[in-house]
Amino acid sequence: MAKSVLGDDPFAAGDRTPGDQGRAAKKARAKKKTAKKAPTKKKSAAKKAPAKKAPAKKAPAKKTAKKARAGKPATPANSDRPTGGAAPASPPVAPTLRKPAGPGAVPLVIDGAAARRAARATATLGEAPPEATPAPLSGHGIDPEAGRRPVHSGSLVDELRRIEHHVTRRPRDAMQPAVRGPSLLDRVGQMMRPDTYRAWLSGWKMRTRSDVVDDFGLDPVYAERWGKLLEFLYHSYFRVEAVGMDNLPDHGRALIVSNHSGTLPLDGAMIMYAVRFCHPAHRDVRPLVEDFVFHFPFLGMTMNRIGCVRACQENAERLLEGDQVVAVFPEGIKGIGKRYSKRYQLQRFGRGGFVKLALKSGAPIIPAAVIGAEEAYPMLTKVTWLAKYLGIPYIPITPTFPWLGPAGALPLPSKWTIRFGEPMDLVGKHGTDAHNDRILVNRLTEQVRSTIQTMVDDTLSSRRSIIFG
Repeated sequence: MAKSVLGDDPFAAGDRTPGDQGRAAKKARAKKKTAKKAPTKKKSAAKKAPAKKAPAKKAPAKKTAKKARAGKPATPANSDRPTGGAAPASPPVAPTLRKPAGPGAVPLVIDGAAARRAARATATLGEAPPEATPAPLSGHGIDPEAGRRPVHSGSLVDELRRIEHHVTRRPRDAMQPAVRGPSLLDRVGQMMRPDTYRAWLSGWKMRTRSDVVDDFGLDPVYAERWGKLLEFLYHSYFRVEAVGMDNLPDHGRALIVSNHSGTLPLDGAMIMYAVRFCHPAHRDVRPLVEDFVFHFPFLGMTMNRIGCVRACQENAERLLEGDQVVAVFPEGIKGIGKRYSKRYQLQRFGRGGFVKLALKSGAPIIPAAVIGAEEAYPMLTKVTWLAKYLGIPYIPITPTFPWLGPAGALPLPSKWTIRFGEPMDLVGKHGTDAHNDRILVNRLTEQVRSTIQTMVDDTLSSRRSIIFG
């Protein structure tokens, strides 16, 4: 019979001899002593050096993806395991798998740590842990259900989303470097340049002017602006009454010949406004003004921009060739420079330049008489020796100027009457070649002057008052 080895089979103790049993008991007591000493050394070693916990190994992404494809729940690598007899704070929650949209789509795996944090939060509030769903990625240009690789949540995914949002979805204009404007020093330097003030002054001057004017300087915007002042003078201040407006043709060229009076050429402005706003055809009249008017500050420029033209034969011919209405004042400076004692006495009509103009162009002559302008500026006398230094023919002396200063330059509110006579067709009677006959030109000039003087006398005889008409 083979001898048995002690300790090989604990259930075969009955077959041992007493000596064998004693030796076995000694060996057992020796093992107990050795076992009692070992834990003591381990505890002391544990007290001296604290035990270091081994870092939890994260489950590789490939194994998690393989489990997801096989339909098995992925076990989180850093799951909380119960140690000793203490119960876990919350049951471990398996990561949520999103159902694939098609046969070729791959389910989206959510990290187990995120699922456990959501479960702990809901367990603290006493609610059931909801299913962890991933944030929608369609707004960032990523379709989670169309990919073939699982998307892992965490800091890496957030970083990829941020990069994708700022790079792929960012407009090109926003990616361009910002253009810096001029600095404060550059702006101050630009303001100190003379060109800046010239440009500002030019823009300020052109605020009420038109960019396009005619060949003679007529500015429609400027004329419309001054039209309000002419309207006030025509209707409210002078209370002008226009008579015989139907004698002026509705279209075609025409030459208005009128008496001249009033120290300042306001009669031309009133004739221009009367034809423009009171005639049925609303025609524009271009008055011919003497050269000395353009020597006054701002007066010449204003008269030119509202439609007046410098008086000369060439300008008048060009205007009539354009089928416009031209107003001439043959008396000239002699008419507006006569004293109040010689009021409404027409002076010599010059050399008959308007008659030659009518014969050349074939325009009919419309005689006109203006009553009331003599009383607007009643000139008592005039100073000529000082006026030549100022470039004007004379300095008028009236009951108000220069005694009242600038206020004396205001006209008196006399009642005006403008009367248009019947047209005179000189070309139909004498032909276009008659302008070379000087005797005929002088005779026709005196005939027109006599017609206008008769119209003035007839209008004065019917007037009852200077102020009320």
